[in-house]
Amino acid sequence: MVHTVKEHLDLKEVRKLFTDGIKLTPQDFKVGVEYERLPIITENNQAASYFGIDGICEFLRLYARNENWDYIIDSDNIIGLKKLHDTITLEPGIQMEMSLTPQKNIQNIEEKLDELDEELLPLLYEFGIELLAYGIYPVTTYKNIKILPKQRYRIMANYLWGILSDVMMRETAGIQACFDFDSEEDAMQKFRVANMLAPISTAMFANSPIRGGVDTGYKSFRALAWLNTDSERCGFATNLRKDYTFNDYINTVLETPMIMFKREDINYSVNGTMTLKQFINNDYMGHNATLEDFKLCANLYFPDVRLRKFIEIRNHDCVGKGLQYALLAFYKGILYSKTVLQDVDEYLSKFNFQNFAELRYNVPKNGLDTKLENTPLSKIVKELVNISEKGLKEAGQNEESYLEPLQDLIYQGLCPADIILKNWYGSWNKDVNKLIKYTACE
Repeated sequence: MVHTVKEHLDLKEVRKLFTDGIKLTPQDFKVGVEYERLPIITENNQAASYFGIDGICEFLRLYARNENWDYIIDSDNIIGLKKLHDTITLEPGIQMEMSLTPQKNIQNIEEKLDELDEELLPLLYEFGIELLAYGIYPVTTYKNIKILPKQRYRIMANYLWGILSDVMMRETAGIQACFDFDSEEDAMQKFRVANMLAPISTAMFANSPIRGGVDTGYKSFRALAWLNTDSERCGFATNLRKDYTFNDYINTVLETPMIMFKREDINYSVNGTMTLKQFINNDYMGHNATLEDFKLCANLYFPDVRLRKFIEIRNHDCVGKGLQYALLAFYKGILYSKTVLQDVDEYLSKFNFQNFAELRYNVPKNGLDTKLENTPLSKIVKELVNISEKGLKEAGQNEESYLEPLQDLIYQGLCPADIILKNWYGSWNKDVNKLIKYTACE
């Protein structure tokens, strides 16, 4: 049970951060996406730099002027752009993320991303930069990537523990998909199902086998990096209990070690020496815990599926070639049909939490060539995609066609990494230039 501990942080207001997301009816549901891609220098295939006359900072400055976007600033540094509710922001390793206004139809998302690319790509080419729809920088590794000059990222980089935390922050790119709910009960069922789906979809969209110019032996090296980053704030946010509530999630955030808190424009490093719950009970450095502190702690909590005013599913490698829309369609077909959601819940509930935890550790290496308990994952995926297609058809928005690029793969038991590896050892002859051409956005 969540209680108000001090007047300066009313945890009823914390709960309201989640209940405010409840939609009146399923007709109000929308789909959101955050699409990260990797900017590389065309001349040498290295990760693009933030700095310099041909760097990403100057690119953003010129693009903002040409297309009438506003700057997002941190300590006088441009770290992104915004126009209305759309943003283009930079991740710690200068990965470029497009975050779009949620839409009712996937077609609207596709049209908006196409429109942005039509504006972005020609100017990027002038700068000698390409964007890759791939899960990890294919050549440059973290030791040669300077972190974005953003206060929060410097503190995070110094704190996050785990042998691949630097890889996660500086090298990787993913896709996050966001979905609405119409009650706390609906939110919790979707949250639970999305957590069960998470390691399965990691395998379905695995797309980062080549790193540092070589085959890593993993189909998703990005997923491996997350496995080896700060397990106190990454992984599963729930043990899949059916009675899990908003309050349980809030308590999880309250009990996660704090990285920092912010007052005005200054970030104060805490480095895990206390939790927000301890901050509430014992003021720190003369400061009292506030609602903004909870928001920041929640943003610095990185489970595969995160609860906000919506369900945020975060565990996918960046993909292209239509798979970015197949990903959205896959979840939409399941999460936005009450009957299909219940069918998937019942189908996956025959497995237990330990089964899914083991699967999460196996899929980075093996992709779809692994098992959920004793059932081949490739078989489960085919069943889930068929169920999702049923949900999309029931919705009557003609969005089932977005599943086709995914169906083409999974009916062969393949994920995107399998196609890359087949080419890598075949016609590409281990030529990283051909990988880059294959994954470049056009």
